[in-house]
Amino acid sequence: MDGNNVAAHRSRSQRLRRTGFTLGVASLFLLIGTTACQAATAQSAFDQAAGRFAACPDSPNCVSTQAPADDSEHTIAPLSYTGSVAEAREQLLAVINAQPRTTLVTDQAVAGGHYIHVEFRSFVFRFVDDVEFFIKEDEKTIEFRSASRLGHSDLGVNRRRMEKIRSEFHAGA
Repeated sequence: MDGNNVAAHRSRSQRLRRTGFTLGVASLFLLIGTTACQAATAQSAFDQAAGRFAACPDSPNCVSTQAPADDSEHTIAPLSYTGSVAEAREQLLAVINAQPRTTLVTDQAVAGGHYIHVEFRSFVFRFVDDVEFFIKEDEKTIEFRSASRLGHSDLGVNRRRMEKIRSEFHAGA
């Protein structure tokens, strides 16, 4: 090997090492990030005594039927139902259980209706969204809140999910 070939070989070797190191560091951060997402615990935003959800944060990764009407980024219409709370609960759970990557956290009777809390996980990174439902007996409505645990924007995932649940719930009515 002459001097030019040796220098070119070293240069390629150094680039490969640098690229390998960069990929290794990026993989480590990705692993830490996904582990942190999986370790986050379930977070309820429901005040049982008041029958209210916590307000959505300023970030665009939450929708709620209880958001102010002039907050178009966060507000969404509640579901309506006929029949009993028990029938609405069964129908809603059937729709929820048909969704991929869901975990039922809470399913309990509360004053004025029934409360359900579900975790939805994203396919690739397993990010968790908390979705809570309050089936109101007196108004025949289902209030809900869907919020990402981490991050700033969800690119409309929570709103699309809730509109899909709405469509499937009413299709099964």
